[in-house]
Parts: sequence; structure tokens; C-alpha cells
Amino acid sequence: MLPAEIAPGLLRWTAPHPDWNPRGEPGSADDWEQDVGSDLYELPDAVALFDPLLPSDEREQFLSWLDRRIAGRPVGILTTIRWHRRDRDQLAERYRSTTGRAWNAVPAGVVPRPLRGAGETMFWLPEVAALISGDRLIGDHAGGLRVCPESWLASTQVDRAGAAALMRPLLELPIEKVLVSHGDPVLHDGRAALARAIAEAGD
Repeated sequence: MLPAEIAPGLLRWTAPHPDWNPRGEPGSADDWEQDVGSDLYELPDAVALFDPLLPSDEREQFLSWLDRRIAGRPVGILTTIRWHRRDRDQLAERYRSTTGRAWNAVPAGVVPRPLRGAGETMFWLPEVAALISGDRLIGDHAGGLRVCPESWLASTQVDRAGAAALMRPLLELPIEKVLVSHGDPVLHDGRAALARAIAEAGD
């Protein structure tokens, strides 16, 4: 399935993750859905890919679509969290002629928002009022957001309340959309959804 346009120049797609465990215990580090999200953001002189995972079906068709969308512009391949490298290396090699050695460079118009101690960098896209999240924010199956389960934070310096506290400064941003890797994106009133997730995890 080709990406859906979330906002002008901002597209999202999902693909089955090859490491998905259908027997993941609820609340465990393996408790996540098979399909995960990736994002593409077009800027006038560059394209940013966030946590890109290529679909397993019709892969070449998708890559042809991606080639046409990128249209020879420099590509920044950005990773929110270290195990979201996914197809980063394949895409860096594919677009090496345009990316050069700075394939992971953050283009102007994309603002990193690191959560120090939580092992993640979120990305703020001010022109489209969108926040890109990796694992620390996920969909709540009810159209909103929640902070990830405690088990997902085992290798970090924080618990859920601590992760929520690290996200609190993000409420200063005029967030309209939140694109998550796990679950459905929030396309309206993203700041309010984030505030609710922070409040729930901090209780």
C-alpha cells in the first residue's frame, strides 16, 4: 500500500515488521502489533525518511514510487531509536549518490527533540505542526496516545513517569499531529492527546 498523505508533503505508510512475535506476552517488550509506521517528509530541497521499513509485498513497486517522490533530492534517513534502523542501510545505499556521507543529516525544517535518558529522539516538523515519535509514545487503540509500557523502558534510565516528565516540554509546541510507529497516528488536537498521555503516565 502506498503512503497516505497526512499533511502537504508529509506521508505515512505501514509495513509488517519481520521481527514481530505473534506470541508476545501482554505488557512485555514483545507486545506490539505486526504493522509498524514509517514517515516521509518533503522539504523544498531535501526529503526526510523517519524509521523507514519497506513493505515486504510489492517492494519494488514501492521503491519505484519512492524514487519518483524523492526525484534526486538529498535524502536524510533519520532514526528515532536505535532498534528502528530497519531498512536504513539499504535506503542509504540506494540514495548514496544524493546523500553522500551525510545520509543521516537532519535537514532544515526538521527539529530533533531528544528525550535524554529515555533512549529516543523525537522529531518536530513545525511547518506541518507534526511530531514524529518512535517507541516512547504509541497509539492507545482509542484514537489517542499513551506512554509506552514499562517493559519497553527496561534498558533506559527512566520509568513511565520519568518518560512522561521528559515529554512535558513538548507541550510548549503547537502540536496538531502525532505520528507513532506503533498504532494509529493522531491527526487532530495532538497536543491535547499528548497532555492526556503524560498525565496518565505521571499519575
